Amino acid sequence: MSTAATSFPERNAAEVADLVLTSEAAPPEVLARRVRQRRQMYLGQVVSYSLGASVLLIYAYDGAVHMNVPSLFWVGGLLIIGIFVVMSEAGVGDKRTDHYLTVFQISAHMALQFIFLVSVPTIGIAFISVLFLIFAFGTLRMTSAQAMLTWALASAALAAVFLGSDLPIGMPVATRLQRTASMLCFMLVIGQCAFLGLFGATLRKILYRRSIELKDAYQRIEELAELDELTGSFNRRCIMRLLDAEMENSRQASAPCAIALIDLDWFKRINDAHGHPVGDEVLRTFAITIFANIRPDDRFGRYGGEEFLLLLPGTASEAASRTLDRLRSIVAELDWSAFSPGMHVTISAGVVTLRDNDTADTFLARADSALYSAKAQGRNRIATS
Repeated sequence: MSTAATSFPERNAAEVADLVLTSEAAPPEVLARRVRQRRQMYLGQVVSYSLGASVLLIYAYDGAVHMNVPSLFWVGGLLIIGIFVVMSEAGVGDKRTDHYLTVFQISAHMALQFIFLVSVPTIGIAFISVLFLIFAFGTLRMTSAQAMLTWALASAALAAVFLGSDLPIGMPVATRLQRTASMLCFMLVIGQCAFLGLFGATLRKILYRRSIELKDAYQRIEELAELDELTGSFNRRCIMRLLDAEMENSRQASAPCAIALIDLDWFKRINDAHGHPVGDEVLRTFAITIFANIRPDDRFGRYGGEEFLLLLPGTASEAASRTLDRLRSIVAELDWSAFSPGMHVTISAGVVTLRDNDTADTFLARADSALYSAKAQGRNRIATS
């Protein structure tokens, strides 16, 4: 005749999903949400006991049970609910992993059903049917160990009732009113079980959706871990890993591969003259410009400070030089005066292609040597090696 089901399954299932995905050190907003959810659950229990008592009242009106049974059943249910409400408001459950105190609630509600089963066996099937509803609620929140414990307690009590006594457990259907009450009893239990099923299905959908969101968030975190925070280009660790991969792919496919080590000319002077915030904006603008003018297969990353590494897979020496010279011209022709009147930014680059005996270190060393040569020749130029 009672259930621990909560109302508004969609919203409550969403809140349960939040709690499942929340660490034990719950913040205040989570604790407040837990209290709100428990209040809704207890309100649902009050409604359920009230409906159950109404069915018992029909039996009592027909004379199948004493008139005190409905009121005692209702008061007993409210007493159990009241105890757990007090514990909830005192925050007792918040100190436990299962803040609903599910095992204790189920045990208390089962005990009440067995008390009335023994006291009023002529309508005992009505109370036994409620056990299914109680366990339907419990399965939403219990661990396997808790489920086994409560099942063992229920089994022991049922064995004592059926095997240890000769109580005439039944369901009266002698009159039209009794049949109506019996029908309503089963209809209420089935309806509340369906409600709990809806709650569980909604919870599963929300948890699945949250798992997808967590997967996307984790993927985003991985992406952010590979990106330079300032420029949005790959960071050094990532671009070095991509360099190793491109070298391996080039050798397996017997295809050319070129890299360019790019440096912003006189960047320290920009920082000294205009300040680091302006220098940061220059780096961002430079990175955006490069991204907008390279192929989708090219890889661009911050090698360190104002130095950047550009990977050009499938690109031979002459094509790589032309590509870098085009990028150099684009950067030089930008209107940098938006950052500071008279500002002019140029780049120098060292371009090299992969050789059979190159390692990543020697490959980069040759690019660095070419970059040094470009700077020695006056900057704002491309050099090869």
